Amino acid sequence: MRCDDTDLRFRARGRKWISCHGTNNFPDGEIFTGPIENSVAGRIRFSFPAVYMGREVNDVRLTFKKGKVIEESAGKNAEFLKNMLGIDAGARFVGEIAVGTNYDIKKFTRNTLFDEKIGGTCHLALGASIPESLGKNKSAIHWDMVCDLRQSSEITADGKTIYRNGKFIV
Repeated sequence: MRCDDTDLRFRARGRKWISCHGTNNFPDGEIFTGPIENSVAGRIRFSFPAVYMGREVNDVRLTFKKGKVIEESAGKNAEFLKNMLGIDAGARFVGEIAVGTNYDIKKFTRNTLFDEKIGGTCHLALGASIPESLGKNKSAIHWDMVCDLRQSSEITADGKTIYRNGKFIV
């Protein structure tokens, strides 16, 4: 996954990709999986504020090595971010990576149930995996953070571009 300030790689072989399209979680509109826990590498900058437990953390930037956040920063509430990442051993690992596919949701609302599904975005959750995806990370937190991919972005899988500027191209 690449866009401005983001270059993130992960593996998901043996994990289940789940398409959410109006059957369980409303509003719906995402495709997600639990990455292999030690595979996330690179950096990501979240375009939207990361909201958790009523707290807003702006301009979140994370760097990963062997699946773990090794560096974090934020423009606002950086101490809260650091404290949440210290909750337990699993909080620094990614439990979910997803692409938002609901193009009827067009703007950020600060309500994560909507925001993580904005068509043309991706999100990742630090902490607990969703068991249906076959992810194994355990944590007391599951904190979804959203990144806008609607401009100058690309997602590749197995060496082939599958997504560009907020849309699947396959």
